[in-house]
Amino acid sequence: MLKSSDIPNVRFQPTKFREGYNMAEVDTFLLEVSAALTACEGRTVPFLQSDGIRNARFRPTTFRQGYDQDEVDDFLDTVSATLTGYGY
Repeated sequence: MLKSSDIPNVRFQPTKFREGYNMAEVDTFLLEVSAALTACEGRTVPFLQSDGIRNARFRPTTFRQGYDQDEVDDFLDTVSATLTGYGY
């Protein structure tokens, strides 16, 4: 199960010659993910729940570096499953 302490170590492969996700948006969202997991670990209701993870959208990058979309999407699936495991 994913823990809030895992989030600072999350790294995504940057894209160079294909579309990726806006890096700043993903990084900001990871802070929200960390806060949600911290809430779950403290047995409080997180403001960000699994449906919020599934509905997350990031601006695509074109002609500049971004995060690999598949890697980010796979990670968010893991986060969603973790929150669902907590009941959220």
